[in-house]
Amino acid sequence: MMQKTDSNLSQDTTKEAVTEQQVLIAGGGHVGLSLALLLAHHGIASTLLEKNRYPVISPTDDRTRSHYLDSRNTALSRRTVQIYQEIGLWDELQSHACRIDTVQISEQGSFGRAQLNKAEEKVESFGQVIENAWLGRKLLLAAQQAPLITLIDGANVIAVEQHVNSVTLSFNQDGQKQTEQQLQASVLVACDGRDSTVRQLLDIGTTTYDYGQSAIVGVVETDKPHLHTAIERFSPAGPLAVLPLTDPEGDGNDAHQEGYRRSVVWICPKGEETQYLEDDAHFLTTLQQGFGQRAGTFMAAGRRGAYPLTRVLADRQVVGRCVIMGNAAHTLHPVAGQGFNLCMRDAHVLAQMMNAQVLRGDDIGNMQLLQRYEKARKADQKRVIRFCDAVVHGFTHTNPAVKLARNVALVAFDKLPNIKPLVATYAMGLKS
Repeated sequence: MMQKTDSNLSQDTTKEAVTEQQVLIAGGGHVGLSLALLLAHHGIASTLLEKNRYPVISPTDDRTRSHYLDSRNTALSRRTVQIYQEIGLWDELQSHACRIDTVQISEQGSFGRAQLNKAEEKVESFGQVIENAWLGRKLLLAAQQAPLITLIDGANVIAVEQHVNSVTLSFNQDGQKQTEQQLQASVLVACDGRDSTVRQLLDIGTTTYDYGQSAIVGVVETDKPHLHTAIERFSPAGPLAVLPLTDPEGDGNDAHQEGYRRSVVWICPKGEETQYLEDDAHFLTTLQQGFGQRAGTFMAAGRRGAYPLTRVLADRQVVGRCVIMGNAAHTLHPVAGQGFNLCMRDAHVLAQMMNAQVLRGDDIGNMQLLQRYEKARKADQKRVIRFCDAVVHGFTHTNPAVKLARNVALVAFDKLPNIKPLVATYAMGLKS
């Protein structure tokens, strides 16, 4: 199904293309859709191919929250929120987003603890937690309504061929090999996930690391209001997180409307997932033991999913006129919720660099430009990867000396001046 409709969404997404050059995007998840919208904001047309069929969504559909305890969620950094504000989409997303005012960090059975408070750091919030279903819905609607974006779903990529001035992508729809089609553009961006087909077709290798863990992800209800507090708790099994969410009756951002719904990421050793997925009582009891009363009493749990945790890093992110992005470029441990926000910063930088290239009248698929993009993003990517791995390995190390050192470090982080603002700035994606 090819989708392309007129839009009255915003002035930024309805302007005409400022260049005849086009971008192909393989992978129509949150990162691919966001990149297409960022490019449209700059007047650059794109065609986005997604292997799954998109749901039929009408802008007039009922917006009520129909899955009270059954949603996956994403923590959006301050920088990611700013990016969505730039393309005029944040007002649409806001109703299902819950801000984070306070971050509490502690280790199970230890004295070390720290807290970040938005008033002390002089920020509006540290970020927002949003339901994945709502984020996906609004991104898809915006893309469907943008004249500069063409959506092709049910598309299976089968070949990539690079030329001097273009790249050709071959695909079929719904596995029908006899209906092979081709598209040509100035550049191809692969946002097609951890097991990226495009990355494999380009013969780009990966460096992988199996954490030996699984993330149990779901939504719970507590008897204590969340008060816009995110709790990061470390245990021998790995990092745990409880994040504030909106409630069905409102956005949770009203002083008179307290929220009791929270997103949970529980890390367990691989092979132990079943007991946490199938037994609500056992899952709630385990959470209670891990978090104590910091979140109150865990009262109810919704449907949960288990996700094996493996770090996957592409050996290269640019080959000729092709760019590897999103989880295809770097799939990270979910600790501190850095993965998606890193992808958004990648997409934002690439869109800006392509826009500057268009304004100079130059080729947006120029290999030197794309290599400059890859180099420009390396420092931020390496910093985030190192941080995630340091947290995962540092807080699961059982050596008593290491445990003492990390708890002293937590106390120092909480008490010493000038450290919190620096860490908070990086965590919010404002210095990358």
